[in-house]
Amino acid sequence: MKTKAEITANWLPRYTGVAVDEMSDYVLLTNFNEYLHRFVAMTGGHIVDANRSMPSAQGQGMTLINFGMGSPNAATVCDLLSVVQPKAILFLGKCGGLRERTKVGDFILPIGAIRGEGASDSYFPSEVPSLPAFMLQRATSHVIRNRNLDYWTGTVYTTNRRVWEHDEEFKEYLRVVRALAIDMETATLFSAGFHNRLNLGALLLVSDQPMTPEGVKTSDSDAKVSSDYVGTHISIGIETLEEIMNQGLSVRHLKF
Repeated sequence: MKTKAEITANWLPRYTGVAVDEMSDYVLLTNFNEYLHRFVAMTGGHIVDANRSMPSAQGQGMTLINFGMGSPNAATVCDLLSVVQPKAILFLGKCGGLRERTKVGDFILPIGAIRGEGASDSYFPSEVPSLPAFMLQRATSHVIRNRNLDYWTGTVYTTNRRVWEHDEEFKEYLRVVRALAIDMETATLFSAGFHNRLNLGALLLVSDQPMTPEGVKTSDSDAKVSSDYVGTHISIGIETLEEIMNQGLSVRHLKF
């Protein structure tokens, strides 16, 4: 296998269990197996192969992929999907809120991401901004507001550090860059997606408030987020892709 297309066509089913010609044009990405099972319940779909390293599910003409945690996996899934060139990809991720005004359960529709993770350097020089596809963010905004819900918009800081909540120097840096939230995948997805000519956006759910000791995520707090907010998160993602599939008002004037 000499070309990228040959490699990714072979690797996509090896990682996800989905053959190239069976991958939907409309893809949801996540980091959590819980999202996989809830997606199946909501759509009447099925899990393709739970034993793959990036297990996926099919339902309502969509594919949902749990690509795992961290920027290397985020970069990998973008490279793999490049052989399919889906019409729309929406990342449903969780993030830590960095401002007092962002509360657990809030949604963040990022307009950009700060590349603190390193993986995106393999795709672009450091001065290139990490931005989502406008079409995805606009459609997601439309769906949220039609539900009489609201969201925050701003910049997300993406890091490779999983345990940093004790590091006061790093937390001060996060205040200086004025990021609204922090996660481990968004900047990589935006950069690798752009590099691979993918229409990729993100809707993040605030799952914790890690700037204060009492706001650091625990097993109990994460379980409450799952029970109270994850269902809405997934249903917004499904409805957003349906809006794009059906060429709804929010995307009718845009071209893929």
